[in-house]
Amino acid sequence: MELLFFILSSYGLTQILCYGKIFEKWRPTHGKLGELFSCSMCMGFWVGTLLGLTDPFISLFDLTSSFLDIIVLGLISSGTSYLLDKIVSDEGIQIQKRW
Repeated sequence: MELLFFILSSYGLTQILCYGKIFEKWRPTHGKLGELFSCSMCMGFWVGTLLGLTDPFISLFDLTSSFLDIIVLGLISSGTSYLLDKIVSDEGIQIQKRW
């Protein structure tokens, strides 16, 4: 259950940072930071890593015990944020047949 909380938390924060109106004014649009803030896979990695680093200070999940755990959490967050970003949009679940 902790892993599910982690995945949903990282997906939510990634979506807010990449697409949320609240950060529209401050979100970079050019250069390397612009690329980071426009890619849910890239931002998802750093969000997962950040959540992994804050794990000792919050009680929502308890998943880390080493540096490698934090990297793996970044990878899990990156993959699931990207996958959910491609499946779910503002209009709901997106299903496209390509054949």
